[in-house]
Amino acid sequence: MGQTFDATRDISGDTRVMHILYLLHGLAPFTMWLLAIVAVIVGFAKRGDVEGTILASHVSWLSRTFWWGLLWIAICGVITFVLVITIVGALIAWLPYTLLFLWYLYRVIKGWLALNDGKAVA
Repeated sequence: MGQTFDATRDISGDTRVMHILYLLHGLAPFTMWLLAIVAVIVGFAKRGDVEGTILASHVSWLSRTFWWGLLWIAICGVITFVLVITIVGALIAWLPYTLLFLWYLYRVIKGWLALNDGKAVA
């Protein structure tokens, strides 16, 4: 079952806010994820304003991206620690965080492209 959205509401102002949230998430890996924290807080505050519109899916998408990203940061930390304490693994210790970075940017880009097309993100 797909979600139904209210197509009669003017969401242009909220759409601009969503573009800013995607920008903050896109820059987050370069700011030690601090901008992602700001974006999640703003997204949480806007959740009620965008309920019933396609933008609600974008708020949820970015929120899930953030929380899953936190989990993966913790997992990557453990993996990196194990790799660093082994001599051979130290050569590829950069790999877990690189994969996390690429996954995070993929999620941000996929959602942002859907927002640009005026579609809900799935």
